[in-house]
Amino acid sequence: MIDRPTCYPSPPAALLAGADPHRLPLLDVLTSPVPFGLFDSPVDHRHVLCLHLGDPVPVSYRAGHCERHGVRLHGQFCVVPAHSSTRWTLLRPARSLLLRLTPSLLLDTADAMGLGSHEAQLAPSIHIRDPQIERIGWMMQAEDHDAYPGGRLFADSLAAALAARLLALQSRNAAPAAKPGRALPAWRLRHVIEYIEAHLDQDLTLAELASVAGFSLSHFKPLFRQAVGMPVHRFVLERRVERARLRLLEGGRSMTEIALEAGFAHPSHMARCMRRVLGLSPSQVAGQSG
Repeated sequence: MIDRPTCYPSPPAALLAGADPHRLPLLDVLTSPVPFGLFDSPVDHRHVLCLHLGDPVPVSYRAGHCERHGVRLHGQFCVVPAHSSTRWTLLRPARSLLLRLTPSLLLDTADAMGLGSHEAQLAPSIHIRDPQIERIGWMMQAEDHDAYPGGRLFADSLAAALAARLLALQSRNAAPAAKPGRALPAWRLRHVIEYIEAHLDQDLTLAELASVAGFSLSHFKPLFRQAVGMPVHRFVLERRVERARLRLLEGGRSMTEIALEAGFAHPSHMARCMRRVLGLSPSQVAGQSG
């Protein structure tokens, strides 16, 4: 048996130091080499999805007393539940896109979906194909490649969508739609919006906004969307664009200062988002001040 390369990062230092759980990532991603031969996957504190990248590779897989054989195709994924390990045999080297999902989000999502605690436990599996999960994987890969221009809120929203889809596939039930007319109460919505405006220059997370609202993360998302008519990450993006627009019209600040004050990673990130929302570049917006 050979050792697998170090393909999972260590737990975040903030986690080991007991940092605020609202600031920890719900989902992370990395591209990993996978060696040929026989090896056991490392035990991880998160649920791990391995999406195969590239050419087909013959593999065998053992989890407990279950053994499967087959050929992994591009986009297919396997599931390794948290705190477990699986034994693999690959006939040649491969690459995987690894998505690591925090177990607490899965439990929270299962509760919001009305599933029992036994249904919130992921089962090990292999050779699964699902277009929704593939899209989430490719979007996370793109975010990671571009240093997360969408910010933590977008990655958190992808994490929540991934948790709901995994549970729906396992329970063979679609995620329930939000009940008509059920929205975040007006006073709670006001608190959330005031918090967003006061912290717009920071990398907001879904967990902290849910905490401000007084709801679990999975309940907060549909309630907020019902109240304002768009997902929370889109709402925050539009508020950032509006703040940047106003600062550009005021003048007297550099593009970098305005981008950072509005919560963008850098001026080119601000420009990309302004074109998407307004159809205008920052220089075109600034030109309207006259």
